[in-house]
Amino acid sequence: MEFFRIKKDIPFMRHALVFNAISAITFVLAVFFLLHRGLHLSIEFTGGTVMEITYSQPADLDGIRKTVEGLGYTDNQVQSFGTARDVMIRLPTRKDISSAQQSENVVNALKQQNPDVKLQRVEFVGPQVGDELTHDGLMALGFVVIGIMIYLAFRFEWKYAVAAIIANLHDVIIIMGFFAFFQWEFSLTVLAAVLAVLGYSVNESVVVFDRVRETFRDRRCNRMTTPEVLNHGITGTISRTVITHGSTQVMVLSMFFFGGPALHYFAMALTIGICFGIYSSVFVASTIAMWLGVKREDLIKPIKEKSETDGAVV
Repeated sequence: MEFFRIKKDIPFMRHALVFNAISAITFVLAVFFLLHRGLHLSIEFTGGTVMEITYSQPADLDGIRKTVEGLGYTDNQVQSFGTARDVMIRLPTRKDISSAQQSENVVNALKQQNPDVKLQRVEFVGPQVGDELTHDGLMALGFVVIGIMIYLAFRFEWKYAVAAIIANLHDVIIIMGFFAFFQWEFSLTVLAAVLAVLGYSVNESVVVFDRVRETFRDRRCNRMTTPEVLNHGITGTISRTVITHGSTQVMVLSMFFFGGPALHYFAMALTIGICFGIYSSVFVASTIAMWLGVKREDLIKPIKEKSETDGAVV
């Protein structure tokens, strides 16, 4: 299915150096902010107090958030838990007050708004759990990267695998750089979005590389140079890219505007990842593959001609 077809190839590779210079600057800035400012980790990583409360009627999450923020807990998480009447509240650790006092203050403030509120459970999540989550998250990210490299090396060729993984890591670092620069909260849902972007970005790279491989194998394109083949392959995927990324972005934007605070940064990470995923597949992965010297022979192995002595009976 195509909305439109571009008859003349767009010379993407002609401007590859300029766009990759911009990409390199953005990448360096992202690394700088990650090292200089660091990520604003949620209490899932740093530790804190977890409360479960219940109401006799469906809870007003926005009202609960405002009440909790009024107590000075700006970095809080309020979300439904199980049913619409059950609510989970996560509070960051404070040195001047204990976990029991935190929960007592919050419950007293909520009872002033609604006397029917009941405290079901209070639990303190220590930094040890946060360290384990950080370690497990980094391990998950590492296994995803290794798996992608192995898949692309078998599916295409090692030059494509190197190009794609550099482009995908480029997307991940830039997403995290945005969160470090603006000090947005980095939670487990955002980590899930980063892993989703890895898979989404590699899918776009596979589509582009697959079209490039088809172009290399097309006898009508034998006279094309490698940059021309890459331009032809990328141009042929533009309609598909508009359909796929456009429909995905509509869904992500619906979560961003109507999903509430629980999905706000998740949708933000996906939005950044989708935009840079398109950019990296065209200007980063393809360009690196070209600079690594990818050529027709990498995908089409030459057929050895049989000599006259082959098959001769001695």
